[in-house]
Amino acid sequence: MRLIAIEEHVLPHIVRDAWTSAPPPHDPVSAIADGGVTGERLADLGEGRLALMDEQGVDVQVLSLTTPGLHNLEPEPAVESARRVNDLIADACARHPTRFQGFAALPTSDPDAAPRELERAVKELGLKGALLCGRTRDRHLDHMALRPMLAKAEELGVPLFIHPQTPAPDVRASNYSGISERADLALAAFGLGWHYEAGLEWVRLAAAGVFDELPALQIILGHWGEVVLFYLERTSAVMGRALELGRSLYEYARSNLYVTGSGMWSEAYLRQCLEIVGPDRLLFSTDFPYQYRPGGEPRRFLETIDLDDAARRGFAFANWERLTGPK
Repeated sequence: MRLIAIEEHVLPHIVRDAWTSAPPPHDPVSAIADGGVTGERLADLGEGRLALMDEQGVDVQVLSLTTPGLHNLEPEPAVESARRVNDLIADACARHPTRFQGFAALPTSDPDAAPRELERAVKELGLKGALLCGRTRDRHLDHMALRPMLAKAEELGVPLFIHPQTPAPDVRASNYSGISERADLALAAFGLGWHYEAGLEWVRLAAAGVFDELPALQIILGHWGEVVLFYLERTSAVMGRALELGRSLYEYARSNLYVTGSGMWSEAYLRQCLEIVGPDRLLFSTDFPYQYRPGGEPRRFLETIDLDDAARRGFAFANWERLTGPK
């Protein structure tokens, strides 16, 4: 059975340089998470990556720029970096067409350029959608300036993957500080804060009426729904009373959301997501290289979970191909 993993990251040196040149605040996590062997794997778009894919039993990786993407860059360098990153990903896909696909990186600090780059990436480069890291400094994805980008994704029929990024400095200071420097950062980032950040962006899109305005827009959340999916009953009930929306959060989840596990090999979490979004909206991912461990866990998880054949095929590759294939 083919296995397509959709949250598999890259980090070209041109982006590291752009991050360094960007005005503060800088995301503090990359210095910890993206060095050493992990950094080498992020930069490798050739034989080393393919060998690790084979070891994991992964047939296809959908490549994407790692967090925080280009969201903290000024407009001009963001536009230039997006073009270069997307050309690089497209080149890797062209060199290995049966092994790589790609998500675009978008210059969200330039709201006029972002939809243009998405269209170029999809129509000219053949990329499958875009990966976004939630906020662009203090601007959330539901901001009116970014609606043309969301509308362009709907028009093109491609998904947008909302990936975590580290909370803003004032949020870290108020919610994730006071334990120790190391514990504070871990809690604010990969421990918890990342996931609230990403999940909140999807809830905000629903609360702002984006899915009523753009009913065919498709969003992907990793890490089995970025925490908020497991509290959906409460959030849906309360928001349904407070807001005048066309549908409930449960209905948006079943019509505007796909969920992937990001290398979290938990059948319990999978089953909870299966109950909420249904079998046709589960996607596979390994969160390479961050969650890589030797031993072939991705393929083993796919083959041992308790799913019927149709749901297993959908999870492994068919749901992704239906989502991103010819419309």
